[in-house]
Amino acid sequence: MSGARRMTKVRPGESPTERPKAAVMEDVAVLAGVSAMTVSRVLNAPEKVRPETRARVLAAVRELDYRPNSAARVLVTGRSGVLGVVCFDTTLYGPASTLFGIEQAARDSDYLVSIASLPALNRSWITRGIDRLRSQSVDGVIVVAPHESAAEGLRHLPQGLPVVDVGGGTDLLVPVAAVDQRAGAARATRHLLSLGHRTVWHLSGPPNWIDSSGRVAGWRSALEAEGREVPEPLVGDWTAHSGYEIGKRLAREPDVTAVFVANDHMAMGVLRALREAGRRVPEDVSVVGFDDVPEAAYFWPPLTTVRQNFGEVGRQAFQLLLDRIAGVDGKARRMVEPELVVRESTGVSS
Repeated sequence: MSGARRMTKVRPGESPTERPKAAVMEDVAVLAGVSAMTVSRVLNAPEKVRPETRARVLAAVRELDYRPNSAARVLVTGRSGVLGVVCFDTTLYGPASTLFGIEQAARDSDYLVSIASLPALNRSWITRGIDRLRSQSVDGVIVVAPHESAAEGLRHLPQGLPVVDVGGGTDLLVPVAAVDQRAGAARATRHLLSLGHRTVWHLSGPPNWIDSSGRVAGWRSALEAEGREVPEPLVGDWTAHSGYEIGKRLAREPDVTAVFVANDHMAMGVLRALREAGRRVPEDVSVVGFDDVPEAAYFWPPLTTVRQNFGEVGRQAFQLLLDRIAGVDGKARRMVEPELVVRESTGVSS
């Protein structure tokens, strides 16, 4: 198949070299030997077009490098092919990896993603973010907001807008995709108890983060189920610095032999503090993290941690949003199971 590009006329005084003009739907129709309506069907409802005709039209689209007009697509189908994502603090490994997972799932299904990154997670900012995405005619919105202050904003959503939450609480009225934080924390705690440790100390994340609360609950439930002492959790802020400062306090406690840390970056700080204090890992103190950041296998010692499958969370959130756009699964909740990855930072209690 061959066809000529449309050319613009040369204005007086311009070079006589013809300049290519962007192809329009009629050009595709002429090159493929079909009507413009058939081209529209191939682009917007391909299952309604015979395979041989569809192949001919798509070949013409590629040859002409045709780019459908998004505004026209909305008028024809009622869909823009664009999904919105509201997110907060994508400098953290978890939110950033979740966002990447959503983008991958959307790309695999030929959707574009528009992102509204917020400076804070409250009703006002979430409303602004969603309004900005609605102005772009997105088909629906995924909110990556594992923060308790986001719940109020998610209870006051615009009517008719499909919305899915990632990592939200149990009382939301929208579909939720999340890692089972309680299960992951309980698994980490039981692993430490199985090595003979009398109890497990916990360095938690900030209390207003839903992930942090879930990990505290899972750790506590595992200790209580075994009738073990439950130490008061120590609170960090997700950073290696806070892990280091709290780790120095833990290192001074001779009864501390096992620590479950709520994320890998804080665990890295704990490892350094223990090493500086002369407490060997895992001979004196066993340490478990959470997330399985790419560097975790290269900490010293390599870190035992709980792996979260953020790619699967992104796929589940994307599928839930497609279901909401289609009018189903109004209150679905899909939980992704975490995996305990055992490395050299945990060992049998001496």
